[in-house]
Amino acid sequence: MNSNNPFFDNIEKKTQMKKEDVFAIANSVSNADFSNPEVVRALIARIGKTAGVTVPKEKEEALVKAITSGNVPGNFSSLSKMFGPKQ
Repeated sequence: MNSNNPFFDNIEKKTQMKKEDVFAIANSVSNADFSNPEVVRALIARIGKTAGVTVPKEKEEALVKAITSGNVPGNFSSLSKMFGPKQ
C-alpha cells in the first residue's frame, strides 16, 4: 500500500488515527481468523484504543456478530450507515 495516497490522509483527518497506526493494524490482521469472536473483539478494542474512542458494548456486540457471520458491507459508505447515528 502506498502511504502517500490521499485516501490515507482522509482517514487520518476523519479518525484522528495516524497512517502508521492504520498500517500497523492492517498488517496485524492480515491472517486473522474473523470467524473467532475473541479475535474480532481484540481488533475492535485495539482500533478503539488507537482512535481514542470508547466502543459501547452494544455496538461491539453488533460488530462482532456482523463480522463473525460474514455480514459486513464491502464499502465504507455502507459501514458508516450501519454503525452511524440512528435517524
